[in-house]
Amino acid sequence: MRALVISDIHGNIDVLRALEARLGARLQQFDRIICLGDLVDYGPNPGEVIDWVRSHATHVVRGNHDHAVATGEPCRSAPAFIEASIATRSRLQRTLSREHLEYLRQLPLTDIVSVDGLELNLVHACPNDPLYAYMPPTRSDEEWTTALGSMRGHTVLIGHTHLAFVRPIGGGIVINPGSLGMPKDKNPDGSYAIVDRGSVQFCRIAYDSEPLISRLRALDLPRHVFEQLAVTFRTGT
Repeated sequence: MRALVISDIHGNIDVLRALEARLGARLQQFDRIICLGDLVDYGPNPGEVIDWVRSHATHVVRGNHDHAVATGEPCRSAPAFIEASIATRSRLQRTLSREHLEYLRQLPLTDIVSVDGLELNLVHACPNDPLYAYMPPTRSDEEWTTALGSMRGHTVLIGHTHLAFVRPIGGGIVINPGSLGMPKDKNPDGSYAIVDRGSVQFCRIAYDSEPLISRLRALDLPRHVFEQLAVTFRTGT
């Protein structure tokens, strides 16, 4: 099985178009295209991202920002970005159709992909808290054991942290592809992973973020929110 794994696109259609341009016909050669949630918020094109994911991804789970847009509940994002998430959501939620909102609302919190004897357990944050728990690779073995719950010893794919990593734990492994649309690891290039019969390859895709930033500027966000998002999209910090 060969799977393309993406996560945390955050309304960034530009990076998806760059990814599609790079992969070309090879995009059709993946057995599975997996999206680990957070299609929306921050970036200016949530509807286009939802349409792309619906057209291309074979398995998608719901992220905390997807949940917030679809239900009106708080996204509980990191304190440094909570104002940006609220500001962009308030302006962009109205651009989404009922069909878009229903799609986000019906996304599962977890999913399982089983191909060629390899079982991948999919969740946005972690099995014991699918939407909100923040689990970077530096967490202790004890914290990971609690977070994984019954999935300890399995292959688990997560997103949410915007950091790419592989974390062995309890005879199993956790794979995070990083953020395709809004990296926060000091590299603005979109991050994704390819899982091929148990091996993991991390990849980056460069793209021009200036058109995206121009569309953000047109949203008339509070100046400090716009500047924060522009820096993040430009620098990955």
